[in-house]
Amino acid sequence: MERKLMSELLKWKNKRSRKPLLLEGARQVGKTYLLKDFGARYFNNVAYINFQNPGVELIDLFHGTIEPKRIITMLELYLNIKILPSKTLLIFDEVQEVPRALTSLKYFYEDAPEYHIVSAGSLLGIFLHKETSFPVGKVNTLKLEPLDFEEFLWANRRENIITFLKSNPFETTFNEILSDLFKQYVYIGGMPEAVADWIENQNIESINAIQGEILENYRKDFSKYTDNTTAIRIRQIFDTLPAQFAKKNDKFLYGTIKSGARAREYETAIEWLTGAGIVRRVNQVICGNKIPLKSYVNPSSFKLYFVDIGLFRSLAQIPFEVINSKTAIFNEFNGLVAEQFILQQLAKYTLFYWTGGETSEIDFVVQYASEIVPIEVKSGMNVKAKSLKLFREKYAPRTSIRFSLNNTKSESSLLNISLFSVFLCEPLLNYSSEKCVK
Repeated sequence: MERKLMSELLKWKNKRSRKPLLLEGARQVGKTYLLKDFGARYFNNVAYINFQNPGVELIDLFHGTIEPKRIITMLELYLNIKILPSKTLLIFDEVQEVPRALTSLKYFYEDAPEYHIVSAGSLLGIFLHKETSFPVGKVNTLKLEPLDFEEFLWANRRENIITFLKSNPFETTFNEILSDLFKQYVYIGGMPEAVADWIENQNIESINAIQGEILENYRKDFSKYTDNTTAIRIRQIFDTLPAQFAKKNDKFLYGTIKSGARAREYETAIEWLTGAGIVRRVNQVICGNKIPLKSYVNPSSFKLYFVDIGLFRSLAQIPFEVINSKTAIFNEFNGLVAEQFILQQLAKYTLFYWTGGETSEIDFVVQYASEIVPIEVKSGMNVKAKSLKLFREKYAPRTSIRFSLNNTKSESSLLNISLFSVFLCEPLLNYSSEKCVK
């Protein structure tokens, strides 16, 4: 399956000031497949090392001197392959399992920058927050997310529709096709194994089994990589996420985990889940017209969303019949399924949310270049709400976005974008920004 990050990998390959690359991402989002595909396309050969279950000889290799020339020579003998600068892609997979291998990236940067070396790991986000012996600034980083809706459409061979709509964003000819694929995506999500299985087999039970296995693998990681107390708290947060969505809250409520729960008890557990890429934390901002937005965060108010809408649906046990109905899906969890969907599509941006008083809330606020853009997500076709109107009156943003089930259209500085045309968001934002400048 084609991934957008492939173009970023190619840019990295061709950079003159290239550093060793760290590819982060939650478990089973397709990191290994992407890197092997990248190597097969753009290099003569690939030297692949998986540290998940390393042999004794591989661990011993990194117990010694981690000078690049020695490592290259020993890996050539271990893999029975020639590792050549500019021609071989060297992949260290699940590199966090052998910290000395992670440390060696520093020396590849300093002493052997001619080699193309990529390291990947499902829990890199956690390990990099701990004390490590390689300094910041010695690596480039990228993050792989589950397939977004546009990549899902690519996998379903609908590239022509996307291309057409990006040139004709207000056309409605393909709405029915996109609506059906949108429902499929909400159920299946963007985990590559689930998407590939659906395209080949179109079997709901198979999708349920795959998603259940991924969720169980996440649970196993809780115990494997943390102490018992932290593992219990991580599991409590993980399993009660649907309950957080069941009420329209303006922030994460610890009382939903258990009666009397306090923030200080669960801070480490939340950090672990976000570091592992399993949940996304969206912080509240207290001001909607000053940049950078991150300087105006209220650290005590935040929301947690899941890494993938299909996995969230599985965790929440939403049946296919609800997804396949016209509007029932958006009645579940007070419309927050739609928020989960939009958050996943905009994962490359740092998103915040804003509240104004007790009843006004903007679902997401993003800093786009030098502009602040409020984003309202409506769960159906009724788009009447006071919150976006209040925000626009208070801060006068150049551009505002509203996602709903209505057709895509532009009303002055307000972009109304159909949920299943979410891939038009960036092109329309660019067009709107250019128009404002002119």
